[in-house]
Amino acid sequence: MASCLGPVLLLLLLLLGESAAGVNHCVDAAEECTADALCERLRTEYVVRCLGRAPRSCPRARCHRALRRFFARGPPALTHALLFCQCVGPACAERRRQTFVPACAFYGPGALPPSCLESLDACVQSRVCGPRLRAFQASCAPVPSAPEGCLLDQGPRCLRAYAGLVGTTVTPNYVDNASARVAPWCDCRASGNRREECEAFRGLFTRNKCLDGAIRNFDSKWPGILQVQLDPPRDPGLNLLQVSSGAQPLDGGSLLSILLVLALQFLL
Repeated sequence: MASCLGPVLLLLLLLLGESAAGVNHCVDAAEECTADALCERLRTEYVVRCLGRAPRSCPRARCHRALRRFFARGPPALTHALLFCQCVGPACAERRRQTFVPACAFYGPGALPPSCLESLDACVQSRVCGPRLRAFQASCAPVPSAPEGCLLDQGPRCLRAYAGLVGTTVTPNYVDNASARVAPWCDCRASGNRREECEAFRGLFTRNKCLDGAIRNFDSKWPGILQVQLDPPRDPGLNLLQVSSGAQPLDGGSLLSILLVLALQFLL
C-alpha cells in the first residue's frame, strides 16, 4: 500500500488546483488548466499515462506521446503557464518541477544519468526528436549582433521550441527546487574525446542566456497571455469544480475526496 501512496499523492498534486501554501503563479496556472476542458483532458491523459498502472512502472513511450500531445494540442497560454510559472519558494518550485511526472518522463531507469552523447545521438536519429532539437537550437541561439545578445521577439519562439522537446529523448526539466535552471537528464562524465561536443549540447540548456531570459521574462507577460485565453466562455459541465449544471461548486475537502477515490481506483 505504501508503494502506491506516492503515485496517488502525485496525481492529486498535479490535478488539484489549490495549494495550502497560498496563491502563486503555478497554482493559478493549474487552476486555469483545470477550468479549461481541453487543457484538463490532455493533462489528465499524460498524468495517467506517465504514472503507469503498477507501482514503479514507467510506460515511457506512452508517457512521452501523451506529453507531446499536451504541448502540441493544448492551449499554449495554459500549457506554457504550467511549464514556465515563476516561483519564489521551494514548495512552488517543486510543484513546477513535478509538472509532467519527471519520475517517468525525465529520469532514466538507472540511478545515474546517461551520457549526453547517448541522448544526443538518439535524438538526432529520431524523426520526432531531431527536428525539434534543431528548432530549439535555431530559436534559442544567442545573436551576437543583437544589443543584449538575444533578439527582442526571440523569447516566445524559444519557449515554444523548448516545450516541443518535452516528451522526447532529450526532455529537459528544472534541475532542482531552488532555481529556474533547466537541463536534460544526462551529463558529460563519460564523453571521452567528444567532451567538447557533449558540453556544447548540454550548454544549450545550462548556459543559454536567451533561454534563461525567455523563462525569466515569461513571468511579466503571462497574466495578459492567460487573460486572452480566459476571455472565451467555458463549458461549466466540464469543470472539475462542478458536478452538474445545477450543483454548487465543490469545496476543497469534497474535491480532494473525489480525486483520491479516482486515483485509488486507477491504481487498483
